[in-house]
Amino acid sequence: MIRSPARAIRTATVLAVALAGCVPRPGDKVAAQIKTVHDEETPDKLLARGRAFAAVGDIPRAEQYFAAALDRGAEPHVALPLLLRVCADAHRYRAGIDYAEPQLRRHPDDHRLRFVIASFYMTIGESAIAREELARIVAAAPNLAAPHYALAVLLRDDAGDVVSADTHFREYLRLEPRGVHADEARGSLLKLVDHGGTPVNVPPVWHDVNTVPGPAPRPPIPPDPAKRSTP
Repeated sequence: MIRSPARAIRTATVLAVALAGCVPRPGDKVAAQIKTVHDEETPDKLLARGRAFAAVGDIPRAEQYFAAALDRGAEPHVALPLLLRVCADAHRYRAGIDYAEPQLRRHPDDHRLRFVIASFYMTIGESAIAREELARIVAAAPNLAAPHYALAVLLRDDAGDVVSADTHFREYLRLEPRGVHADEARGSLLKLVDHGGTPVNVPPVWHDVNTVPGPAPRPPIPPDPAKRSTP
């Protein structure tokens, strides 16, 4: 029996679709591995295995076990830092954000977690979101030094707002005068100029215009002998 070309095409199409369902997709293998991990262990054992894989440099497998542990009920304050560390080591910053943001939504006052997320956004070039997150941190927890420094760098280098950056560099120096970024922060401070054109270094913490040092006193000008009055 000779089938029409149209019917043959329809039959081939149906067969192709049916066969496609039988061919394992790349994601199927990963999903199967994750299911195996989920089914086999308790959160503590999953964390232990993740640590073991991280120790030998198998970062993808470590991430898999840490993520499974978190999903199976491991304490977030234990599992999440481990998970974010391996994400950073693998340069999987977007994945790290995806792991961390649900926890931040549950605990919006976790400023340190928000700082990690902001740092990841900085790393992938999403500076506007990073600035927003950092601004929320310094508003809610102004005594944390590192967010002031990170925000200052973003304001200076990304937004070109050197005046606002100066404020946060000064706050960083007030909180960490000998911190690891102190030299860069001091080098980034704005300078005032007196009326004679002389640069004046502003103190590390400047809140009052009266505290700004003036220029060095000029030596007195000796009288001009030619202009002396004769007796």
